[in-house]
Order: sequence, then C-alpha cells, then structure tokens
Amino acid sequence: MNGANDGRSPPSSREAEPEDEHGDSGPELRRPPIYVLEGNTLHTRLTRELGVKYPFVSDGMAFVALPPLVIAVSEAGGVGMLGAAPEPADVLDVRLQAIQAGTQRPFGVNFLLVPRDGRHPTTREHIEACVARRVPIVAFQGGMPPSEWVATLRAAGSRVWVQAPSGEVAQLALALGVDGLIAQGRQASGLNQSTTPTLALVRELRALTDSVPVLAAGGIADGLSAARALFHGADGVWVGTRMVASVEAHAHPAYKQRIVDGDAGDSDVTTVFGREWPGHRMRVLRNGVVREWTGREGRAPMPMATAKRIGTTRLFPGIPGGPLVDVPPHSAFVPTPDTEGDLEEMAMPASGASMARIESVLPAGQIVVEMMERARRVLADPHGLDADADEDGRG
Repeated sequence: MNGANDGRSPPSSREAEPEDEHGDSGPELRRPPIYVLEGNTLHTRLTRELGVKYPFVSDGMAFVALPPLVIAVSEAGGVGMLGAAPEPADVLDVRLQAIQAGTQRPFGVNFLLVPRDGRHPTTREHIEACVARRVPIVAFQGGMPPSEWVATLRAAGSRVWVQAPSGEVAQLALALGVDGLIAQGRQASGLNQSTTPTLALVRELRALTDSVPVLAAGGIADGLSAARALFHGADGVWVGTRMVASVEAHAHPAYKQRIVDGDAGDSDVTTVFGREWPGHRMRVLRNGVVREWTGREGRAPMPMATAKRIGTTRLFPGIPGGPLVDVPPHSAFVPTPDTEGDLEEMAMPASGASMARIESVLPAGQIVVEMMERARRVLADPHGLDADADEDGRG
C-alpha cells in the first residue's frame, strides 16, 4: 500500500477536517480512508505530460470552481481548474495566489470568451496575470483566443487548451497551435453549443489529431462513464456537474441538492438566460423559468438592469469587500452560498446524464479517487465499452 488517501490535502495545505458551508463536518467527511494500491494508476498522454496521478480535470466553472475546489482536486491527484468569472484581473491574481499557497501540483484557469454586455470578460490583463503567476494550464471556452494570447502563454510555459463543441472548432484551435482539446459533447453542462454526443465527438477529435491530449466533457460523473470515455480515445475526463455536488464547490446548498435529486431527464438546453450573452445555449437544471420559456425564448421578457430583481448575490466571492448586487430575471448568475432569492428563477448549469449517476455530495478528493480507481477496474475488463448505448440522449 502507498498509504491512505481520502482526498484531503496535508495539514499544511488545508484543514485536516474540512467543513461544509454551515461549518459542520457532515457524515460524508467521516468515511473510512480510501486506499490506493501501489502502481494502480491510470497513465495517459495527459498524466505523462502534466506529471499527475489521474487523467481527471475538474471543470473551471465560473462562480463555483474557486480555490478550495481547485486545491482539493489537484491535491487528490487530478487537475483542478479555476473558473474565471467576469472579474477584474487583480481579483484573478488574488485567486491564483490562494491556489499556489494551497498546492504545488498542476492546476489551471478556464476563461470564457463569450461577450458579456457587449464586452469580452477576458482581457489581455487576465492573460498577463496568468503569465506572471506561471499558471500551468490556461483553457478557453465559448470562443477562440487571439493567436497572440496563445503565443504569449506558450512562451511563458503555460499549456493552452480550447473547448471544442465540434470538429470544425477543433480544427481552428489546432491551427492556432493549442496544446489540448476538450471535446464538449451535447451532454455537457453550462454554455454549450454542441449537438454531438460526447463519445462520438471524442472519436471525431481523436481522428483529427494524435499529437495533443483530447479530454471528454459531458456526462462524465462516475467510474463507468470515465472508463468509457478513455476507452473511446480520450486522454482524460473533464468533470463538471459531479464537482458541483462536492463539499468544496462554491455552489448554493440547494443547488447541490437538486443535482443529487436530479435524473437524466431533468436538464434542458435553453437560451432563456440571455441577458449577458443573448442567443448562447446553456444546459441547465429544469426549474420553473426553464419550463416556462424553453422552446419560446424569443417571447421571454429581457428587462433592463433597472427591472425587478429575483434575488441578490455577492460579486467576487471569497474576496473581502465583494459587493452585494441584485440578480435580475433571466440572468446567468449561478446561485452560490452568498445568493438569496428564488432558485426557480435562476440558472443552475447541470448535465442530466451526470445527475443520473450522482447520489450524494462528497469531498472533491474522494470523488476524484473513487471515480478514477473505479475507471481503472472497469478498463481492466473493458467488455461492452465499445458501445455507445450508455450515452443518454436526454443529456
């Protein structure tokens, strides 16, 4: 044996007994430690390039994937990704410092390239912050980064990844010289322009290149789904919804519970949350506002900033002095522990295919280890993994 690994960091990085949002150690945190046998690791192009134990990357979800989640995933042997919300570069720098104080292992930042209120939330200053802090991985979602940014990051030693919802986008990214592709299948939560099932997209991207890692994103929430993605050519998995339902995720407790309670048919793709990025599709939990307007989003009222509010939330969570702001109807703000209001009116990114595999909120490190060790056991006897039947078409 190489020792106990319960997904928690050493005392120097994090508390020995983490607490939930209410300050209580839940029953999940007192489970017996997980033991990993010497040599029982999954080796892929991704693990070799990054020097990590597992081909597991947590989705850099805006507002939800803050330093505690990043640290927990990286310390457990995966790769934690910070979700860069629309925040100033100096706020990003504070978060990067917090991560580097908590782990010396590889991590990354995921940036949105979708215009928000007519402006891109990611700027040259954000890229410079990553260069200054020598961030190992910088990923982009929703658009193609300028070639200058790619060159600058790579020259500084950062790997550049792009989320690709189609083969066409992947080809554009490869032409830029990126170091990795994230195959964002139609089952993936959050901003999602894909119409191709995850496994089919993995195979399509794998056929385009054998020179850079390809990660599978969408519907990956347990060992079987991870093993299936790896079997179909992925070098690693990009895990979102499962990580929302983790102790360290900065998501509202009721949002986490809805993911636990949800099933395969409980998400929808909609453009109803279009204040910040009109016309962009999001896969979200089906709540009241989604049921009311999905399929007829063009009739949904898109009020001005002075319209009524559906709640309040805190900008720049975890940063001292972060202001409380109103959450307007049809906003893409994700409910966090700082949010108050009607969750039936709010955007809660989630994959139905993943929710069907989630039974409880667990420590992030425990999720990483259990999912990867289960995937290893499945891949040792991969009978039946060549079929796509396990991909749930309902998302």
